[in-house]
Amino acid sequence: MEDVQHLTYAMTPDGSDDSAAVMDHTTAITGTDDSAADVGDSRSSERTATRAIAIPRGTVVLAATPIGNDGDASARLIALLEHADIVAAEDTRRLYALANRLGVYVGGHVVAYHDHNEREKADGLLDRVESGATVLVVSDAGMPTINDPGLAVVRRAIERGLPVTCAPGPSAVLDALALSGLPTDRFCYEGFLPRKHSERMQYLRTMRAERRTMVFYETLHRIDESMADLLEAFGPDRPMALCRELTKEYEQVRRGTIGEIRQSVVDDPPRGEMVLVVGGASETDVQAAAPASLSVADLAVLAVDRALEDGLRIKDAIMQVVEEHPLPDGSLANRKQVYAAVLAMKS
Repeated sequence: MEDVQHLTYAMTPDGSDDSAAVMDHTTAITGTDDSAADVGDSRSSERTATRAIAIPRGTVVLAATPIGNDGDASARLIALLEHADIVAAEDTRRLYALANRLGVYVGGHVVAYHDHNEREKADGLLDRVESGATVLVVSDAGMPTINDPGLAVVRRAIERGLPVTCAPGPSAVLDALALSGLPTDRFCYEGFLPRKHSERMQYLRTMRAERRTMVFYETLHRIDESMADLLEAFGPDRPMALCRELTKEYEQVRRGTIGEIRQSVVDDPPRGEMVLVVGGASETDVQAAAPASLSVADLAVLAVDRALEDGLRIKDAIMQVVEEHPLPDGSLANRKQVYAAVLAMKS
């Protein structure tokens, strides 16, 4: 095909070069088997292991990079790093560090492509695609667009009718899901939990009735607070897994209930970025999470009753009642409006 450049890597069983296209690193990516020579197979010297890797011209290629283990770099990623015309990298320094570890020479023009400039750079990259260039998009780890830059260029490519493809690879989301032991037939990926406690709780309240397995990202600095909020929102008995350092030497998966994992975070604080996998809601959970359709007037009545029964100040009673009855979107009713309704009842 005219729009595809085919690169053939070949190596003879004794390690000799069989093609001018062979690079130093190709032994690892061609799948060459040189063990046959050790068992005296005379025909092994005549065999070569060959693999053709297509470099699509006039195309945006999203390529997954290792998330912790350089051995997970695919043959396609290596070929693309060497032969793409442009490499748009989230962090150019990390790109070159990865290339050095892989023994790869980045042959194309390297540009910084990150959260702060991806919209303004998208059309410039696509102009090159339109003229026949291969534009490779990579993030620091994993697949571009998944909590990483890349979405802007994909959307613009679709709008302009230009081809986009993927070179798949490592995924922290799928690795954690597979290792969790929780149902994988239906799941939802929810990205990083909100930073602020109030926003995180509002968000988690909306997820109480979610039946699918849920996957979240979290950082070292917020894991303690986030686990406390998960405990408050979902209760102690939901199954979950906390996965950290995935694919690395010190990979760890903690499995148990939310209450157990929360306590383990207190007793033995985990390090690094983490993936949290939480079991979906049971039928009982769904029924318990069904929002009560209470009006401001209803909340005012409950608050007055609570104040009388428990000997609370009316403002404290209002705060309790409002927090116990979130709105369908997870937000809370306006306490000032409830207080005004209480005053209206007394007048």
